[in-house]
Amino acid sequence: MASLSRRDFVNAATFAAALAGNPRSGRATDYPSRPIRLVIPYSAGGSGDQIGRPWVERMSSQLGPTYVDNIGGAGGAIGTTAIAREKPDGYSLLLGNGSTQVIIPLTTRNPAYSISDFRAIYRLISSALVFAIHPSVPATDLQGLIAHARSNPGKLSYGTPGIGTGNHLVGEQFKQQAGGLDIVHIPYRGISQATNDLVSGQISLVVAVMSVQLQQLSRAGKIRLLAVTTDKRLSGAPDIPTAIESGMPHLSYQGWFGLFAPKTTDDAIIDRIAQATLAAMADPVLQANYRAQGMEPDSDSGPDKFQRTVDATLASLAPVIRSIGLQSL
Repeated sequence: MASLSRRDFVNAATFAAALAGNPRSGRATDYPSRPIRLVIPYSAGGSGDQIGRPWVERMSSQLGPTYVDNIGGAGGAIGTTAIAREKPDGYSLLLGNGSTQVIIPLTTRNPAYSISDFRAIYRLISSALVFAIHPSVPATDLQGLIAHARSNPGKLSYGTPGIGTGNHLVGEQFKQQAGGLDIVHIPYRGISQATNDLVSGQISLVVAVMSVQLQQLSRAGKIRLLAVTTDKRLSGAPDIPTAIESGMPHLSYQGWFGLFAPKTTDDAIIDRIAQATLAAMADPVLQANYRAQGMEPDSDSGPDKFQRTVDATLASLAPVIRSIGLQSL
């Protein structure tokens, strides 16, 4: 069910009242003439809010009143479907990610929306996945992990937030690209429980989104971080090599969150939102806010660049989805 905070509701209602009696139009020349809704397809308080709400706050000075509408459920599919069916007038936007925009349409039987139902506007942040092992695993890098797994088929396990997540698909890519490793996948309901089991030694490995918590656990000696999946090392963790550096030239994956609109939204409206977002993302305070959460803000995105990112995610994940039979969960 959608949930609006009291502040969001009051801001939206106040602006709507001020416009009472004025003609409302979805034409680009009038945009925006009423409050803009950002649907976050997850329940309030999660990482979606940590990414979307700072953007919403800054749009008040860039575009006018903007508010968050949390529509959670079905791993993000319910809120995403709601935007796919909205009028393409720029007043209902989506905070989407690789799961909602690529994985769910590819892995769901008779999905309610398709990848092509949306227009990319701007990538707000990117994130890296990291391979983290329990200290009992005798490896200090990915090649050491591969060697140990080959010597112990079926004895190692790796945890992810669930079947069909980007974490799971990257874990399977790793196994395939390393020559077909026999490492058991353990799906959890969230990465927190998987991380707890890693720390306690119940599982050998997690494929998780890089976070401040994981870095703290690594410094405390409770886990060991082997490699990240980005093309370049992270500015916030420059001591951790990439998987590419670690001898796996094709193991590259970036998570992301960004803004989307229904597919037939006017070009001028898309550009207006993108330009406002570009200005907002130049704010050092906003950048620091995202980096403090282990995310990398994108200060140079836009519709074309972001669409290329979506296309690259599709090209990377579609083959592994087919190879492990996840086309119709």
